[in-house]
Amino acid sequence: MNDFNKFLMEEAISFNIEAGKPLRECIFRRESEMFTEYFRYLKENKDTLELDALDIDMLNTDIGETALFEGEEVHLDLPFIAEADKDNVELNKPKRNGGPGKKYYVYVKNEKGNVVKINFGDVKGGLTAKINDDAARKSFVARHNCDQKKDKTKAGYWACRLPYYAKDLGLSGGGKFFW
Repeated sequence: MNDFNKFLMEEAISFNIEAGKPLRECIFRRESEMFTEYFRYLKENKDTLELDALDIDMLNTDIGETALFEGEEVHLDLPFIAEADKDNVELNKPKRNGGPGKKYYVYVKNEKGNVVKINFGDVKGGLTAKINDDAARKSFVARHNCDQKKDKTKAGYWACRLPYYAKDLGLSGGGKFFW
């Protein structure tokens, strides 16, 4: 990437940050060279940028990459999530099948008013929610400081409130109580 393109990428990121927009909202025309460069730049610098859960999900795809298909260059993993779709998600109601390595997810609004996806619950480690076991529940509450979890944009908040949503998630036990 030449210096001018790097400057443009940094300006595009600054524009989104100042406008309070997530970085996944690229200002460059879809399928343009700058669009591809923008997402490549985000991937290369994701450790130094402030990304929300949807930004991270998008950067874990092949967005910004191209491949040959029947002799033509095609762009991979173009996002088709419209802003209107985010307005139609159910907020503050956990669902099953979270993101990679997670069992559950929930959509919430962050402090900027953006809808973000929070993934929580273990899948890869094989842990299960023992919401019917009093000793396991008490241990979980103590270990995770559930009484201090107040931020809905954090996975710990939702993990601590899992029993409250047990019936909605298809879990046995639980009830209208928190851990």
